Amino acid sequence: MTLRPRRPRRLRFPFRLRPRLPFRLRLPFRLPAWTTTLYGKFAVFIALMCCVLATVIGTLVHVSVTRQTVEQARKEALVSLDSAVESYIAGEPLPPNAHVDPPELPEKLREVAVRGNLGTGLGEYDGRPAMWAAAPADGRALAVELDYSQSAKSISGLDQAILGSSVLAIGLTLLAGFFAVTRITRRLHLTAQVARRISAGDLDARVGDPRTGDPARSQDEVAAVSAALDTMAATLQNRLRSEQRFTADVAHELRTPLTGLHAAAELLPPGRPTQLVQDRVRKLRRLTEDLLEISRLDAQVERADLDVHRLGQVVERAARATTPEPEVRVVRDALVETDKRRLERVLGNLIGNAYKHGAAPVVVTVDGPEVSVRDHGPGYPRYLLAHGPQRFRTETTSTGKTGHGLGLTIAVGQARILGATLRFTNARDGGAIATLTLPAEASPDA
Repeated sequence: MTLRPRRPRRLRFPFRLRPRLPFRLRLPFRLPAWTTTLYGKFAVFIALMCCVLATVIGTLVHVSVTRQTVEQARKEALVSLDSAVESYIAGEPLPPNAHVDPPELPEKLREVAVRGNLGTGLGEYDGRPAMWAAAPADGRALAVELDYSQSAKSISGLDQAILGSSVLAIGLTLLAGFFAVTRITRRLHLTAQVARRISAGDLDARVGDPRTGDPARSQDEVAAVSAALDTMAATLQNRLRSEQRFTADVAHELRTPLTGLHAAAELLPPGRPTQLVQDRVRKLRRLTEDLLEISRLDAQVERADLDVHRLGQVVERAARATTPEPEVRVVRDALVETDKRRLERVLGNLIGNAYKHGAAPVVVTVDGPEVSVRDHGPGYPRYLLAHGPQRFRTETTSTGKTGHGLGLTIAVGQARILGATLRFTNARDGGAIATLTLPAEASPDA
């Protein structure tokens, strides 16, 4: 029978070796906003480093000079004490700076001398700093004092000079640092501005840092970021242009066969199959026209043909063209300078989307230069509220698949050409709301 050694059990403690703190450390005050900027961080860092460096150097210089000054005064005091001791032993008169048991002598130095030892120390004499040296003299203390006022003034002047030079060095360092950081932050701000322009749709924006184009100049981190941003913008622009050309070419090539297909479908004999074919051909033809319009909007070649129109009439006409029984409410009519055809296109897409994906009743309200289209359906999906319309996107919800095609995307593009803003929100009591705000009202004289 073979006995196998048992594996030791792993000890489990009923407590955590590193318990979590039941609270988070927070500052009792809020730091100002400038401390989060590059200028603020740089200023704090430079100021702290200069203060630490000035404190260390100043302390070392102060200690070294003070030690040398005290040692020099101590040696002179001991030499003067030797002369006083010789005069005391010889019974001669003591020097003017020598005294027996003077009252100003520090007590610790007096005790050292009474015990029979020599000693020196700083103290005061007649209200001024003095260096004392004491020796035993028949159970008493024979002390000599030297004027230490000049040495103390020299050390105090040295401290003031160190403090002043430290403040001056910190100020000059901050100025030089701000000059250097300003050049960097200016380039960073330019890069951020170009990035915002690119995100807004201006794909021609470039940083154009001269360090990236000249191989003789060394590139720093900011130049590397600028070059990467320019490369990304150029690549994105080329890809978008390729996609736009492909979309436009496909839509253009489909128009000719679809026109023939539409004509052939009209020649079919009446019946349910013929209606289905004609309906699918019309949808395919409408989709092709939408793709062509999207390609023109993406190319930014469309221009608005502005004229003055009464907004209420344009809205009623667009609503009647979309649905036979429109519900239009004119709270306050207005004269607007806009492109009538494009405005009707925007309103038609919004109203058609409300009837297709929402629920009745669909209410179109005119209030000055603002037009709102509201339905009473499930509302816009979250991704549309957060990022705007996206082409052909659908998502699965509890009520089934929901989404939108190109209608809202075309509406946003046409509104941008008109200089208007188009917002998508959901009502609190249910339903989607699309709000179109035109730039401004036109004067009656126009």
